[in-house]
Amino acid sequence: MIRTAIIGGTGVYDPCLLEDVKEIIEKTPYGNVAVSIGKYAGIEVAFIPRHGLEHSIPPHLINFRANIMALHQLGVKNILATAAVGSLHFEFKPGQFVLADQFLDFTKSRQNTFYEGGEAGVVHCDMTVPYCPELRGALVKAGEERGIRVQNGGTYVCTEGPRFETAAEIMMFKQLGGQLVGMTSVPEVCLARELGICYATLAIVTNFAAGITAGILTHSEVLELMKQNIALARSLMMSSLKYISEEKSCDCRKILDEHGAMQ
Repeated sequence: MIRTAIIGGTGVYDPCLLEDVKEIIEKTPYGNVAVSIGKYAGIEVAFIPRHGLEHSIPPHLINFRANIMALHQLGVKNILATAAVGSLHFEFKPGQFVLADQFLDFTKSRQNTFYEGGEAGVVHCDMTVPYCPELRGALVKAGEERGIRVQNGGTYVCTEGPRFETAAEIMMFKQLGGQLVGMTSVPEVCLARELGICYATLAIVTNFAAGITAGILTHSEVLELMKQNIALARSLMMSSLKYISEEKSCDCRKILDEHGAMQ
């Protein structure tokens, strides 16, 4: 049984970490998804490269619904996701790991629900605590074990992309309580919630956002910082697997008690 999946950039996945690796194509009503499945320390894990195998899919064109539904069909109950983020505050410095606990959604054109009326019905999904506290706890324990500081808590501002934000936008996000800014966590976290899947985002701070410091932002800057920290992120993810309990007391699955759909 595949209980846990990792969604991240292609650099996060290293097939040498896993045993008995197989590649499958999972068919969903929203499209087909390539999924890698293998075992780490006896634990079966699934992996999806969010931006495609060649990192060719920009954030606003990711087929989030297909990815989450594919994992749901495989029986996944927990999703650990990575995200490169900019920092809106000096206390979150480049190279730091932060576990988002809230989000502000500034996406514009993404398909963000499985429930669009008709046969699927309409569901108003509770998002009071969008990121699973138990999965975040598992990542914190993995950090303690590895001697890696992990900040448990931060408000993730999700923008549409693929452009970076203006300095004025960053100022607004900061005034609204945002602490991190990225382009991928929404609607991924929302779709997982609709299906009762526990979800956590390990955010990797790659830069200070526009206007926080002098100078312009470059994509190469983000890629270089990610490259420097990807091994640590991978280590945190894999080390956390053993701390993920099969019986959890979080509220993530309780949404299914209300509507009972897609179980």
